[in-house]
Amino acid sequence: MYGRRMTTAGAGADLACLAVLRHCTCFSKLTQIHATILKFGLHNNGVILTKFTAVSSDLGAIDYACSFLFSPNSDLHCHDTFLFNTVIKAYADTPHLKRTGVCYYRKMLRHGGGGADPNNYTYPFVFKACAGIGDLKLGQSVHASAMKLGFHFHAHVANSMIHTYCSCEGGIGYARKVFDEMPELNVVSWSTMIGGYVKSSMSSDAIKLFRSFQIHGERPDEATMAMVLSACADLGALELGRWVEAYMVRENLPMESEIVYNAMIDMFAKCGDVDKALKLFRKMPPGKRTVVAWTCAISGMALHGRGLEAVSLFEEMKGAGVVPDDVVFIGLLSACSHSGLVKEGWRYFDSMVTEHGIEPRVEHYGCMVDMLSRAGFVEEALKFIDKMPMAPSPVIWRSLVSACRSRGQLALGERVSKNLIVQDPMEESNYVLLSSVYAKSQDWAKKTRAREAMGKKRVQKIPGSTMIELAGDIHEFVAGDKCHAEYPKIYEMADEMETKIRAAGYVASASEVMLDIDREDKEGALHRHSERLAMAFALLKTPPGSTIRLMKNLRVCDDCHSATKIISVVYRREILVRDRSRFHHFKNGLCSCKDFW
Repeated sequence: MYGRRMTTAGAGADLACLAVLRHCTCFSKLTQIHATILKFGLHNNGVILTKFTAVSSDLGAIDYACSFLFSPNSDLHCHDTFLFNTVIKAYADTPHLKRTGVCYYRKMLRHGGGGADPNNYTYPFVFKACAGIGDLKLGQSVHASAMKLGFHFHAHVANSMIHTYCSCEGGIGYARKVFDEMPELNVVSWSTMIGGYVKSSMSSDAIKLFRSFQIHGERPDEATMAMVLSACADLGALELGRWVEAYMVRENLPMESEIVYNAMIDMFAKCGDVDKALKLFRKMPPGKRTVVAWTCAISGMALHGRGLEAVSLFEEMKGAGVVPDDVVFIGLLSACSHSGLVKEGWRYFDSMVTEHGIEPRVEHYGCMVDMLSRAGFVEEALKFIDKMPMAPSPVIWRSLVSACRSRGQLALGERVSKNLIVQDPMEESNYVLLSSVYAKSQDWAKKTRAREAMGKKRVQKIPGSTMIELAGDIHEFVAGDKCHAEYPKIYEMADEMETKIRAAGYVASASEVMLDIDREDKEGALHRHSERLAMAFALLKTPPGSTIRLMKNLRVCDDCHSATKIISVVYRREILVRDRSRFHHFKNGLCSCKDFW
């Protein structure tokens, strides 16, 4: 196994033992085989012990095997490379025991010599364990060991290094360095690096690397295309996603594999064409509609505020005999939240335990708090939090604060925000929430002190930004942006927009600007918001009547929401805006969210 030559059997007992091991399917039989190994003196036969270890791993009993193999009182003398590799692999494949795999790797190094040195099969297993742990320094130390022994040039070892670095916070730069230094790139190398960029929210870099991949002349596999589609979904780049679909057709790539099909459904939903996503889902052979496919479709409906359709899909899924898991319930409860389906949300939340035996996680409780908060049931949301069986996450408390601000329960919002700051003084959103509560009550002195506290702790506020895809390029704007090459024309169009929508009845919601300044200055700041600049750019660059698609990194503010409804009428445009939690479809002066977001 893993590179060993099978040795010649002794008196035949070893062959019989191997045959029994191959058919071992339960732990009780494993213990009987263990007794047989000891009885016939096979405990120093490396081939048998390696097979015994592999079978133990398959039965979830790797600890049992290791207690025998590595007991301090053991007289075993065959701790060779192949046995260690099997043990390390077993622990690397076990979610909660990956650190144990690294411990056995270190034991292997200490053992040294005697036929137990690491080889090129060892390191992919060790790196897999490191990736699961997510410890950057640990990954670097194993990398150094692989380099010292000269195995870092093996393609599968280097690919494992890339995966490890991509799985560690702050490791993406190291992953790219390993990638750039490989003398032998293959499709796995490209896919892993592209996937690392996607995971690190660097989807533009993922797309650039995929273009280099094409130039390199490699043929992508389904894993590569799934990652590229995920990058398109992250960017909200619909035209790019459509190009990827056409590329797969042109290159005769396996579009109908489950992983690619699900990625396409997810991409079209997240890029704004949820009807295309649903059409793809309906084209999918019923036998291939796993719970993942149903989850993509239901979550897509949730993202677009089509809660009743999400509920209908869930009921259809149950009727088709597909067993729901905890992930599909997150999409379903999110759909109920965004559509104000409180009664349905309660029913499905209760059914998780009563009908499906699924214990709700903190994410499910978060969906319920969000649902109650959005619907205005702030007191009910607070009582629900108090009864949670686990500690509420900061996200749950922030949902409550947002509801307090919207519903005028500012004292409660202030109290919760202050508690959040005490718990995590370096999280910028906690200060922003507290500032927004003070701005709502027009308590500018307290608002200023909140912002000053943020500055003293050197906590940076994430700037609001809006992206738009035009002619295959992504353009990004921030409030008051003057970095774009055409910013004078963009500002001129933004001023024109402001004049026209005011004539159509728009009145600025100046309270949205959280500064104690004159109303005229506040209104000027509002029409320089990032989405207004992006819309101005789109009006300059796209044909009359065409759809405008924008993507924001934060929640759409009340004022821009009101302004966009009127812009859709004045310029006769359909405008799609994806914010951090959902889509808004603006058309003929209305929004698909029905002002409920």
